[in-house]
Amino acid sequence: MRILAVIMLLLASVACGAPTESLRILAGSEIKDLEPLLERSGVPFTLSYSGTIDGAEQMGNGDYDATWFSSNRYISLVDGATAKLSTQTKTMASPVLLGLKQSKARELGWDAKPVTWADIAAAAQAHRFTFGMTSPAASNSGFSALVGVTAALSDADEALDKAQIDAVTPKLKEFFSAQTLTAGSSGWLADAYIKQGAVDGLVNYESVLLALNASGKLKEPLTLIYPTDGVVTADYPLTLLTSADEAKKALYGKLAAWLRRPEIQREIMATTFRRPIVPEVRPDQRFGTASLVELPFPNRRSAADELIGVYLNQVRKPSRTLFVLDTSGSMEGDRLDALKTALTALTGADKFSRFRNRETVTMIPFSSAPQQPRTFALPEQNADPVLEQIRSYGEALEARGETAIFDSLRAAYDQASPSEGFTSIVLMTDGENTNGSSYEDFAAYYKMRPSKFPTFVILFGDSDVAEMNQVAQLTGGATFDARTGSLTAAFKEIRGYQ
Repeated sequence: MRILAVIMLLLASVACGAPTESLRILAGSEIKDLEPLLERSGVPFTLSYSGTIDGAEQMGNGDYDATWFSSNRYISLVDGATAKLSTQTKTMASPVLLGLKQSKARELGWDAKPVTWADIAAAAQAHRFTFGMTSPAASNSGFSALVGVTAALSDADEALDKAQIDAVTPKLKEFFSAQTLTAGSSGWLADAYIKQGAVDGLVNYESVLLALNASGKLKEPLTLIYPTDGVVTADYPLTLLTSADEAKKALYGKLAAWLRRPEIQREIMATTFRRPIVPEVRPDQRFGTASLVELPFPNRRSAADELIGVYLNQVRKPSRTLFVLDTSGSMEGDRLDALKTALTALTGADKFSRFRNRETVTMIPFSSAPQQPRTFALPEQNADPVLEQIRSYGEALEARGETAIFDSLRAAYDQASPSEGFTSIVLMTDGENTNGSSYEDFAAYYKMRPSKFPTFVILFGDSDVAEMNQVAQLTGGATFDARTGSLTAAFKEIRGYQ
């Protein structure tokens, strides 16, 4: 009877929704590989993922007790953010480096002599190699790489400012002329590098480069280049927020101490290829013997944002972006309003997600068939008039007819052509294909194309998830789920991949 009473009490507490205390952590996507390890910490936790820049805006909304990004450098520049940060515990380290195919590193002589960022920029300008890097507006590895390259090429002895950024912009253009692959996250970049094969290397975390070499998926291993003039290193601070209550502070302290145990540090090093942060554990031979010189970081948000803006609008190769937008009858009402709001956001004040200077944007609405494409070319300067045209175009969209997904997607690929910049397609649909050709027809067409570009699919409304996943996998893109979240947020997230 006593056992039965205990069981009944437990069931009653569950039914009443008795809360279970857990540490709510807002983290960068890089932390995902640590989840299996954290399960053994004895600390109940929940992890939610966000980009560093978006995370800076989210961490004060009361939903989290701690953050765990690869770095707090950018977050600390955001107005009022420092007041929200309490105890910070560094948990591991990984510098941002260039990894090149072994044969390419040998050809350049970089496998046997010291190399500087200036050497790398000169070879990039001469088109002697190509590389991929994440967007600094979406991912800390890309932002850290941009800061490191800028600081090194400007010979800055102190934090970067606008004058130094302006002076070094021509050199940055030379460096990034060799970038042929972009992404919104380090993990997606690594996967895309494996699939594409033609890119010579990656600018990414040391841990990602070492993991690629250990994966068995590369046709040729990467040689890691440690520039002698310095790097920017991620130190992954687990950070308590000032809003956390006493119970959460105790959980934080327990988890932070557990992560810095020597045996756990060794396990992190062995399984994630990140360097240990505690002096009792020495990095093993995989990390080489090169000493790391840390490059200066911007000490004002205005300088950091200026640098990202210069990269997006002046330095990197321009984008060719095609939007295949469902305007069938099922979109009428709130769904069409959500689409119009999302398009308006891409013409707005957020300079990291809005359409960029020098970008070519093509809109292809569709219903029973694809409609006539409309192309907008944003100039190098004063893009506001063209942004207003895109805004007006979006506001005029109307919903009617059936859903010809694959005829319309094919129309977008017929419009796309190889260019010097980054070409991608966004497909947004709220339903299943009901008109025209099938997925199998499109797949056959796509496989015969000489030039291939990724399609980033936004799931919305009643999308056929399995079929849309097939489209993303076939084209080397990705899916973004806006069925229960914000369509605007999905459109903004994709900008990191374009």
